[in-house]
Amino acid sequence: MTQADSSLKGQLLLDGGNLAGSFFHRSVVLICHHDDQGAFGLMLNRSLGSNHGLKSALKLPEPLQNRPIFIGGPVQPGAMSFLWTDAFIEHNEVFPGVGMGHDLDELSERLQHYSPQRAFRLFSGYAGWSPGQLEDELQREAWLIHTPSQKLLFEQDPAKLWKHIMCQRGWEERLMAEAPEDLEAN
Repeated sequence: MTQADSSLKGQLLLDGGNLAGSFFHRSVVLICHHDDQGAFGLMLNRSLGSNHGLKSALKLPEPLQNRPIFIGGPVQPGAMSFLWTDAFIEHNEVFPGVGMGHDLDELSERLQHYSPQRAFRLFSGYAGWSPGQLEDELQREAWLIHTPSQKLLFEQDPAKLWKHIMCQRGWEERLMAEAPEDLEAN
C-alpha cells in the first residue's frame, strides 16, 4: 500500500452495524496514521467521565485539569494524545486544519495564548491495527468511511456523533442509527 493511493489517514470510520458486542460498537474513529505497517486512530465519541479514576491519577498541566478526556481506544489506556485546531497547524496535520500531538506540555503551552479558532480534545489510549488488519475489517464491511470536518470533531456532541453522522448518510444508516442498541428491547 502506498500513502497516496489507499491511506485512510484523515478519514472517519463508523461502526457499519457489524460491530455489535465489540469495544467499537457505535463508534466513530478518526484515522490519524495509516500505511503498510498498520493504522492508528482515536475514537471520538466516548468520554471517560468526570469522576473516572484515571483522570484523577493523571498529572495534567493546570489548563487541562478540568477538560474532559475521551477514550481514544483500547490500546495503552494511559497513553495520552490530543487533537487540536487553530488558525495555523505547523506539523502533524491529520486532515486540513486539525493536528495531533502527544506532548501535553506542548498543548498546555499553546493554550497560554488566546486564539478564537483554537479547540482541542484529550484522549487516553488509542485504536490500533496491525498490517492488513484494517483492510480486512473494511473488506468484511465492519466499517463505513466518512469525511471528517472540524465541526464534527469540535462542535458536535460526542455522545451523539455516531447517530448524527449515520442519519446524514442515507435511509439505511438512519434506520440503523435510530434502532435501539438492544433489538430485543424493541
